[in-house]
Amino acid sequence: MSTGPDFIDTPHAPDFFADGAAGFFNLNGNIKVTLSSFRVNHGANPGPVNRVVIGRLVMPLAAAEAFAKELLAFIETQKTTDTPQASATLQ
Repeated sequence: MSTGPDFIDTPHAPDFFADGAAGFFNLNGNIKVTLSSFRVNHGANPGPVNRVVIGRLVMPLAAAEAFAKELLAFIETQKTTDTPQASATLQ
């Protein structure tokens, strides 16, 4: 863990579900990741499916690199462990 400023977890922080990353861009040392999700237009029958941008994650290059390494390490441990996924907490 970081030895930087205290970590404050807020229950009001939004969760995002993305079906994929639509693109990556480096602007002035900041990595921008465009996140997308499949959405159905229910105004038509059958409703066409579109890929819609739902947000962008922007991180400094060093932070994005650390994030990518930590995410890959986490995914590898999840693939190799027999530990079941945590159950959801309903609120």
